[in-house]
Amino acid sequence: MLLQLSPSVHKTEKPLCFLKTSPSLSRDGDLVIGSFLPMHSVEVSNVIGEASLSAFSYSLSLRWLHKNYQQVLALVFAVEEINRDSNLLPNISTLGFHVYNAYHSDERTLESSLRWLSGQGQLIPNYSCLWKDQPVAIIGGATSALSVQMGTLLELYKFPQISYGPFDSNLNDKAQFPSLYQMAQRDSSLHHGIVQLMVQFEWTWVGLVTTDDMRGEEFLWNIRGEMTKYDICLAYTEKLPVSERRHTESQDMFMPRILQSSVRVIIIHGDTDSLMILRYSQPILHYMLKKVWITTSHWDITMRPQWNDGHSFHGALSFSQMTKEIPGFKSFLRTVNPAQYPEDALLKEFWCSAFKDLEKLENEEPNECSPNASLETLPLHIFDMAMSGLSYTIYNAVHAVARALHEMLLVTSERESVRAGKSWMPQPWQLHNFLKEIHFDNSAGDQVFLDDTGNSEAHYNILEYLFFENGTETLVKVGQFVPNAPYGQDFTIYKETIVWGWNEPKAPHAVCSESCGPGFRKTPQEGEPVCCFDCSSCSEGEISKQINMKYCMKCPEDEYPNKERDRCLPKTITFLDIKEPLGMTLVCVALFFSVLTALILGVFVKFRDTSIVKANNRTLSYTLLISLTFCFLCSLLFIGRPTAATCLLRQTTFGLVFTVAVSSILAKTILVVLAFKVTKPGSRIKVWLQPRVSNCIVFLCSGIQVTICGIWLGISPPFPDTETHSQPNQIIIECNEGSVFGFYSVLGYIGFLALGSFTMAFLARSLPDTFNEAKFITFSMLVFCSVWVSFLPTYQSTKGKAMVVVEIFSILASSAGLLGCIFIPKCHVILLRPDQNIQECLRNKSN
Repeated sequence: MLLQLSPSVHKTEKPLCFLKTSPSLSRDGDLVIGSFLPMHSVEVSNVIGEASLSAFSYSLSLRWLHKNYQQVLALVFAVEEINRDSNLLPNISTLGFHVYNAYHSDERTLESSLRWLSGQGQLIPNYSCLWKDQPVAIIGGATSALSVQMGTLLELYKFPQISYGPFDSNLNDKAQFPSLYQMAQRDSSLHHGIVQLMVQFEWTWVGLVTTDDMRGEEFLWNIRGEMTKYDICLAYTEKLPVSERRHTESQDMFMPRILQSSVRVIIIHGDTDSLMILRYSQPILHYMLKKVWITTSHWDITMRPQWNDGHSFHGALSFSQMTKEIPGFKSFLRTVNPAQYPEDALLKEFWCSAFKDLEKLENEEPNECSPNASLETLPLHIFDMAMSGLSYTIYNAVHAVARALHEMLLVTSERESVRAGKSWMPQPWQLHNFLKEIHFDNSAGDQVFLDDTGNSEAHYNILEYLFFENGTETLVKVGQFVPNAPYGQDFTIYKETIVWGWNEPKAPHAVCSESCGPGFRKTPQEGEPVCCFDCSSCSEGEISKQINMKYCMKCPEDEYPNKERDRCLPKTITFLDIKEPLGMTLVCVALFFSVLTALILGVFVKFRDTSIVKANNRTLSYTLLISLTFCFLCSLLFIGRPTAATCLLRQTTFGLVFTVAVSSILAKTILVVLAFKVTKPGSRIKVWLQPRVSNCIVFLCSGIQVTICGIWLGISPPFPDTETHSQPNQIIIECNEGSVFGFYSVLGYIGFLALGSFTMAFLARSLPDTFNEAKFITFSMLVFCSVWVSFLPTYQSTKGKAMVVVEIFSILASSAGLLGCIFIPKCHVILLRPDQNIQECLRNKSN
């Protein structure tokens, strides 16, 4: 409890350097509300001597913060409104107030608070020189720092402090600040709105300027977490001091870094008082820099020390808290002038300073402070007729205290009657229980709370600050942010309304790396933020349809990427069609050789009684020619769209007819060798020259191949299939062999028979005959084996339609080799040299 002294006990002259510590404005009343409002700014000089209150020297160069005077007028308006209301504070004549200037300095604020507690401008700790007009509550704390500085001292005496500055969750700690109440709405969703704004304009590389306190740290933590969700990065963070204001030093610290940075978009978070350091730190060069400033709700961007430097923040986007219009407040502002309040020296001082600056701006002669002028004529950077968020909160704070006093008076009246003419003087500490329960609707229809849970989430208008060449300025609404609204309706921005500075037709580009267009994906740069990346082309078979894709997506199996790799195109279905030139050519070749083979068979049948035809088993020759005809024709099964039937028949038919052909050649080779063995007298081999032996050889060898094909078809038969990988833009219809082992078993068995025939024919090539058929068989099998040996690696290295062409070519080439090497020489003799087609010419005995 403060001890009170009589005025006669202690009275001294106020020191010259503390002219502003006594009330700047007073209004007598039975109950008094104290208020600390930042009306002047003062620069703190260096420390002199020891660290004591008297050891500091303060500059007397005070500068009016004209726009803050609206807060004083909001306080006056609220008090007058309450005094006119007969339903508030009955039996109490008037409500008064004391207005003190709030200096944003730890030492000055502490000293001012002590002098206020002592009264009459005296600095006597723990004593009060006031017998009356003892304030019952304090309205102050334009910033969190001021609230803490004042609250630490006021808490010693249980004085209720109503903080009207920005909401700070750290001040909700009732264990540390039990007597402090916050009037402002919560701004815990502000960072969501700012990030949504950056998402709308695709800004991903931004800077941040915030205050170096817990409130600034909390905002930094919140906005950084929200940015991460949208891949937005902070290029740098500058923190401003909140206690002292050495503006000349601040320019050397952070402004050069901001100005020299290539970052185009800068977020500014803080209150008006803290961020005045930016206004003092702007060099002329800033006019040439093309930057977009995004400011938060508690900084009045129009406040500045010089009238002509508004161009610095031209085009800035500001989140301003929505406030309803208080009935009668604008009319009150229009009628306010020094003549209406002749006893108000502070108003006269403000009036002269404000209109003196206006006259300088308009190059007019001084007019004795323009007593008949109106506040409405002042430019925006000096005074604003629209109620600010801080003034709105002060208005609510005065009503909250008045209603708490009213409730306290009602409770007191029930306990003891208040005699007429006797003043009712409640103690400040008694007011806490009533302030905690305050909940009412103000004259604008808004609900007002003072408890921790009642404070609602603030809604914001997005305003653009425009500064025109003629020196006029304005704030234009370009959007809004309502945190509790449904998704899609919470954030609105009118892009067409925004006027970008520097004659730019569209929003500036604020990225660390240029966007990766469709067809590319982002590749992070090692050691750099996620916003800094390189662009890499999508891999084969992948596309990206949008810009800045992290990953490319694969096209479906039936589609393929276009050249730009930004969309998928349908693949064309392809197979070895008989209508295409290659298919038609192969069909013609196959038919030609099959007809040729049939003609040769006809020649052999017509000349069946000649020596050449009868030599080496006429039946085997017929069998070989018939099988070769089917060999040529079986290649047609490989041409055309594969079906289940053609897939089952093509390889098995090819395997069987080639086995018959090679088996016939093997039998002919065996007969050639045995024929020369029979010439020896008494040889028993003659019995093996009978026709049924050769037929058995062909039947036995072919039967083994039939068995292999049967097992293959029974276990894993071929089937129609699609192949989508060998050609990126095609779907190839082909026959899947089913069992690869079965397919190569068929080929291997044919190769085994061919190798046996080649070996025996090679051994019999030097037998003494004029027309030794073994020589022709050797050569034919050499061609046959060469074709199929080269077929294997070629077949393995090709895909899709090319595989089919390779197999058809091998079938036709090997069949043509057998036909040409074995039968063409015989046809030459039969048709062109009939004189040699006799028995005597077939034998040429050696000497």
